[in-house]
Amino acid sequence: MYDLENLLNLHGETFPMDNGYWVKFEAIKVEVSIKIPHGVRYSLTLHDKNNQRVIGYDNAHSFKSKKKYGAKKETYDHIHKQMNIVAYEFESASQLMEDFWRSAEYYMEHNK
Repeated sequence: MYDLENLLNLHGETFPMDNGYWVKFEAIKVEVSIKIPHGVRYSLTLHDKNNQRVIGYDNAHSFKSKKKYGAKKETYDHIHKQMNIVAYEFESASQLMEDFWRSAEYYMEHNK
C-alpha cells in the first residue's frame, strides 16, 4: 500500500529534465471496479521539447488489445509509445513507476 501512496502523492507534479524533456504525473484514488480493479486512475507521461507526449502510461480510456491467437481483450491499462498503443499489465504502483521511468530513460537516451 505504501507504493500506492507514493504514486498518489505525485499527483499534479511536473518534473523538467535537464535535456528539455519533462514528465507529468496524475494519479487519483477511485472506487475499485471491473475497469479499474486496482482503484487508481493514473497518467504518467513524458513530453519532448515541443511539448508532445512521446511516452504515456495510463488507464484513462479502454483499449482493445490484439492477441495473435484468441479473442480481443478490453483493458484500461496501456502504454502510448508515440502513435502506438500497447496493453500494460498493472501489477503495482511501484512497478508502474519503475516501468515508466525505464521507458522514459530509454526513449530519452535514444532520441537526443
